[in-house]
Amino acid sequence: MKDLFIKRFQYYKMLGDKSFEQLSDEQIFWQFNQESNSIAIIVKHVAGNMLSRWTNFLTEDGEKPWRNRDEEFLNTFQSKDEVLDYWEKGWKCLFEALSQINDQNLYSTIYIRNEGHSVIDAVFRQLAHYPYHIGQIVFIAKMMKNDDWKTLSIARNKSQDFNNEMKDKFSKNEKLHNR
Repeated sequence: MKDLFIKRFQYYKMLGDKSFEQLSDEQIFWQFNQESNSIAIIVKHVAGNMLSRWTNFLTEDGEKPWRNRDEEFLNTFQSKDEVLDYWEKGWKCLFEALSQINDQNLYSTIYIRNEGHSVIDAVFRQLAHYPYHIGQIVFIAKMMKNDDWKTLSIARNKSQDFNNEMKDKFSKNEKLHNR
């Protein structure tokens, strides 16, 4: 089960990574208005959440006393490199925690803000939360890059080509397995 969780989270991390690759330092910090979040602020929130939720997740509440969630929505970064370093720190914490999941603790109770969750439920909770914000990152990046955006999924008007490639790929795999 943990391998499936890791695979799903890796996919969403990749979407963020490939978005960051396309952006300048200035674009990482761009905000539509005062009430909106820049990509840097979204990263600060997501990584802050990861560090709180996944540090000692089996033995401590996921809302750590040292976390200041409100501060996550204020930019304190000075460069794109700082943003990306914090992004990586959050993901490292998450992946290290996921590697601790096994059949014995999958349904164990852990706590987030004193509310009990099974480990599997806590993972699903974060599989809904992080992609929500990563979608925001991708959306902002795509708007900024406009015609220069390099798609992260199936290119526009290329769905049938993609479907044919997948069909060919999986029929080749099936033939190899049936030998």
